[in-house]
Amino acid sequence: MSDSAESAATEQTTPEEISEVIAELEKYRERLVTETMTTVQRAKLPKSAAMAQLEPELAQIDAALQNLREQQAALTEAN
Repeated sequence: MSDSAESAATEQTTPEEISEVIAELEKYRERLVTETMTTVQRAKLPKSAAMAQLEPELAQIDAALQNLREQQAALTEAN
């Protein structure tokens, strides 16, 4: 997205909408970890190996959450 298009999209986004996205992303992250751990236990695989594979995706989710929280804070302060 170009800077002007990104800024226009941000201006149209409300803190409430960002809150909803944050909540959904947090639920997804929790579900991903829970379901992975359940599968690991059923398959009797080492948790450490599963977490090592899951860690890059969790890092992406955490980065996205941080970015959304920063956007939400900026929008809240601007209002």
